[in-house]
Amino acid sequence: MKFVDSVKIHVRSGKGGAGCTSFRREKFIEFGGPDGGDGGEGGSVYFVGDQARSTLLDLSFQQHQHAENGQLGGGRNKHGRNGKNCLIRVPPGTVVCDEENGSVLLEILEEREYLFLKGGRGGRGNARFKTSTNRAPEHHQPGEPSQELWIRLELKLMADVGLVGFPNAGKSTLISKLSKARPKVADYPFTTLVPQLGVVKHNEYETFVIADIPGLIEGAHEGRGLGDRFLRHIERTAILLLMLDVSGFSRTPPLEEYATLLHELESFEPTLLEKPRAIALTKLDSVHDLKETEEIRESLEVEGETVYTISSLNGSGLQELQQHLADIVRQVSNPVPSEEPSA
Repeated sequence: MKFVDSVKIHVRSGKGGAGCTSFRREKFIEFGGPDGGDGGEGGSVYFVGDQARSTLLDLSFQQHQHAENGQLGGGRNKHGRNGKNCLIRVPPGTVVCDEENGSVLLEILEEREYLFLKGGRGGRGNARFKTSTNRAPEHHQPGEPSQELWIRLELKLMADVGLVGFPNAGKSTLISKLSKARPKVADYPFTTLVPQLGVVKHNEYETFVIADIPGLIEGAHEGRGLGDRFLRHIERTAILLLMLDVSGFSRTPPLEEYATLLHELESFEPTLLEKPRAIALTKLDSVHDLKETEEIRESLEVEGETVYTISSLNGSGLQELQQHLADIVRQVSNPVPSEEPSA
């Protein structure tokens, strides 16, 4: 299935049906009086969080999402039928933005219905306006108008851990080892073309979701490579795992990769650097001289980083890394309340 994480659509609620002006006319009833019914309510537009969906592909083919108008009121106090609501099903993590100014209007984070545009209220029929001094009102109310606008939907995947690294840093291999996800793995750059999610079962009671986005390169925040399109998917993560290739086959030295990744994250969204993060020195199975790897590790630890050396191929260091990621996710999900100082 094609992965679509941004789409522009037009939404419109239903307008309310107009009331009716009518008078009761029956044989042998001289003063029948008004009997115009009310118009129906216009349908509303709802967004529905749906875990079964992982892309906005369907909406790219259904650009106009409109609720039904309310029906007109009728004689004999007949109420117009209410318009049907429009339910727009999207994956949790979808952000609704105003297409004109980019402001965020709604975020769908749970599996439930979110009211977005309220349908127009139906107009009242002339029977509603009968009073002791106005026994035969000859007017009714029109229905309220609909609401409509162009919006942009942007999907930000709901994951606990975000993998960040250069192309061929071993992100896809790691996610395939820690979870049952099976992303494409190959020895050439950009094998990951769309974000991949994997559920890691840490123990009998704990699981967390890990997200692999396409590899970043220098200038990604300006549109180079593929990563800039998908950086938004790590904005919701609890922890970032920066992956640095220490095998010696990468074109860029690990410490340069580290500096570049931090720069790209900060340029895209400065708050990303405030998230908890760890460093994984990958492809340890291809390292012949561990002294250089230890020097890289010490340099990063001096910067205050938490560093793990791993090999996704033979499993070295994966258990310790998984434990650390699970601990951070647990802490972020269930923060310990700070103790208030006693008076």
